Amino acid sequence: MLDNLLRILIAAALVLLVIGAWRRIRLWRQGQADSVNLLAGLAKMPRRYLVDLHHVVARDKAMSHTHVATAGGFVASAALIVLVHLFGVNNAILSGALLVTLAVMFVGATFVFRRRLNPPSRLSKGPWMRLPKSLLAFAVSFFILTLPAAGVLPENTGSWLLATVLLLGVVWGMGELFFGMTWGGPMKHAFAGAMHLAFHRRAERFTDGEGRSTGLKLLDLTAAKLGVEKPADFKWNQLLGFDACVQCGRCEAACPAFAAGQPLNPKKLIQDMVVGMAGGTDAKYAGSPYPGIEVGHHGGSAHQPIVNGLVEAETLWSCTTCRACVEECPMMIEHVDAIVDMRRFLTLEKGATPNKGPEVLENLIATDNPGGFEPGSRMHWAADLSLPIMADVKEADVLFWVGDGGFDMRNQRTLRSFVKLLKAAGVNMAVLADEERDSGDVARRLGDEATFQWLAKRNIAVLNSYRFKTIVTCDPHSFHVLKNEYPALGGQYQVKHHTTYLNELLQAGRFKVEKTPLTSVTYHDPCYLGRYNGEYEAPRQLLKSLGIEVKEMERSGFRSRCCGGGGGAPITDIPGKQRIPDMRMDDVKQTGAEIVAVGCPQCTAMLEGVVGPRPEVKDLAELLADALVIEETPVKKPTPVAQGVAA
Repeated sequence: MLDNLLRILIAAALVLLVIGAWRRIRLWRQGQADSVNLLAGLAKMPRRYLVDLHHVVARDKAMSHTHVATAGGFVASAALIVLVHLFGVNNAILSGALLVTLAVMFVGATFVFRRRLNPPSRLSKGPWMRLPKSLLAFAVSFFILTLPAAGVLPENTGSWLLATVLLLGVVWGMGELFFGMTWGGPMKHAFAGAMHLAFHRRAERFTDGEGRSTGLKLLDLTAAKLGVEKPADFKWNQLLGFDACVQCGRCEAACPAFAAGQPLNPKKLIQDMVVGMAGGTDAKYAGSPYPGIEVGHHGGSAHQPIVNGLVEAETLWSCTTCRACVEECPMMIEHVDAIVDMRRFLTLEKGATPNKGPEVLENLIATDNPGGFEPGSRMHWAADLSLPIMADVKEADVLFWVGDGGFDMRNQRTLRSFVKLLKAAGVNMAVLADEERDSGDVARRLGDEATFQWLAKRNIAVLNSYRFKTIVTCDPHSFHVLKNEYPALGGQYQVKHHTTYLNELLQAGRFKVEKTPLTSVTYHDPCYLGRYNGEYEAPRQLLKSLGIEVKEMERSGFRSRCCGGGGGAPITDIPGKQRIPDMRMDDVKQTGAEIVAVGCPQCTAMLEGVVGPRPEVKDLAELLADALVIEETPVKKPTPVAQGVAA
C-alpha cells in the first residue's frame, strides 16, 4: 500500500514537472528567434556545468563543496529514486547507492541550512529561506523509506503514523524540488540553468568554444524596431538566461553603481525581466531593491514597455558596463548585453539619452570625436615628434592608434611617453593622424548603434587601405572595440594594448629600464583590459621590471572595482550617494601606496578627478619612460693625421 502510494506520488510529481517544463519553455519562446543548435547544446551542457560553471562557483571553496554535495546528491538520488521506488527495481546495490547519495545531499543541505540562519545581505530571502528545509525533508524522508529496500530494515517497519509523516515529507520535498523546478520557486534555476548552459547566446564563452566572448552583438539597423522595448523583444535564450538566476547576489556585491547608491542592482534588474516575461509585479521580490526605489511599485508583461513599467530609465543609464556582474555570475548570465539592448531602444527609437548624451552623440557625427574638438587637432601633441604618417609611408610594422586621448592634455603625457619608448625600441611605427576617427566605443555603449557602425565602417575602410602587422593603442576601450567588435563588420586585425606590447619589447631586450626608487605602488586593473580581455599579467610584469612590488588592492584582478569611466557613465551622470572613483581611490589609499599605476585614459581622468589629498596617478608608459635607459651610440674619435716634416 505504502509502496503504491509512493509510486503514485513520484509519477504525479514527474508528470507535473514535464507539464511545468513545457509551460516554462513557452514563456521563453515569447522572445525573438535566435539560431541555436539544440542537440549540440544539450550534448555540451554537462561539461559546461561541471567545468565552466564550477570554475566560477569554486571561487568560494566552501560554497563550491556545498553545491557539489547538495546538487550532485539531488541529481543522483532523483535518478535512483525513479529506478528504485517508481519502477521497483529491487536491487540492493542501487538501493545502497541511493542511501549514499541521499546522505551526501543531506550533508550539503545541512550547510545550506546553516548559511541561511544568518545569510549575507546579498542573498534574497523570502521563498529561498525555506529551500534548505525542503532539501532536508526530501533527503530524510527518502532515506528512511529506502532503508527496507536496501535490506537495512525489514519490510513494513514502523507504524502508519510514521508512514504518514514520511509521505508528507516526500510531498513537501518533491513539491519544492520537482514541481517547483519548472512551475516557479527557488529550484527553478536548476531546470532553467541547465537549459541556459545548453542554449547560451554566447556559446563561445565556454571551454568548448573560444573561452572568452565580450564584444557586443551587432544590431541589424534595417529591423522594424531597433533595440529592446518589451521583454518579448529579447532573444528567446536571453529570457531563458534571466530565468536561470539563482538570486545569489554576487552581481549585486560586485556592482560599482549599486555600491555608490545609484538606482541599479543587477540582480533586481534580472528578476524584473523574469517578472515581465511571466507577467506580474515585483511585490514578491525578497532581495535588495534598487537604491532609492521602493519594491512593489513596478510590474508589466512580456508585451508591455520595460521602461517606466518594470524599471526606471535611470536604472539602465547607471551601468558602467564594467562586466563585474557578468564575471561573478555563477549562472553566466549576460547583464550588460541586456542593458545595452534596452539602451539601444531608448537612444535610437526614443532619442532619450540623458544629460550630455545627445551632445556627445552629435559631436561624434559632426567632428568624429565625443568632445567636439577640431578633428585636425588630434595630433597637435606630437608636432615636435616627427611621427611617420600612414598616408605617406603606406606600410609599417605597428599602427599606433592614438584614440581620443590625443585631445586631452593629461593623456598627451602618456602618449608622448609611449612614443619615447617605441623610438627607444626602434619600432617601425606610423599613425593615421587626420584619418583616425573615434573608435565608436562611447556611441555603442550609449545605445547609438547607427553611429557606432558608421564610425567603425569608415575606420575599417581606412585601415584596410594600408599594410601593417599590429595595431597598438593606450586605450583599453579602443583596444576592445578594434579587437572584438570590428571583426563583425569586416575589420580583422591583430590588436594589442600598449602594456602588452611594451612587455613584449622589454622581454625581448628592445629597450632597457633601470630600477626605480619607487616602492609604494599599487595597480588599478582597467575593466576593458582585464575583465573584457583577460590581460592582468603584462602590467604587473612591467612594474616588476622596474623593481616594484605591487601593493595589491583587496579588489584587484578580475575583481577590480570599476573607476566609473566606462559605458558612458560620466556622460549620463546618474546621481548616487557617492562617486564611484571616490570609492576606488579609497581602495587605493587602503594599500598605503603613494602612486597608483594605470593603463587607461578614462581611469586616469576619473581617479585624478578625486578631490582632496590622494596618491599620484601615473600611466605605466610614464613610469617606464621615466626609468628608460638611454644608450648613447659611442662617437668615433677621428684618426689623427700625421704631420709632415719640413725639409
